Amino acid sequence: METPRVKVTEKAREVIEQLQQKHGELMFHQSGGCCDGSSPMCFPKGELMLDNSDILLGEIANCEFYISKDQFEYWKHTQLNVDITQGRGSSFSLEIPLGIRFIIKSKLYTEDQKSNLKPI
Repeated sequence: METPRVKVTEKAREVIEQLQQKHGELMFHQSGGCCDGSSPMCFPKGELMLDNSDILLGEIANCEFYISKDQFEYWKHTQLNVDITQGRGSSFSLEIPLGIRFIIKSKLYTEDQKSNLKPI
């Protein structure tokens, strides 16, 4: 079985579904330190301009999840798990008006998980 590079908690999935009902198709980009640190940012699909310095890491809750190549180099040994926390962030991400923000919880891959990683 392939090891996903990015996952989502049930609480975060519920927020994403709520945002999808309001905004339609969504996308995520893992910020590299601007605005709200290195938080995952949620946008209407196509609103954030991507280029060849961004890679598709995977999908969560039917949303493409991108990360910059430079950021990926730092985090390529970890599985990202998107969660939520209370408190307004300082980014342009769609969940901010709800008084919550998406966060990343990461863990190192086991040897078995590394050998079964989904290709980039």
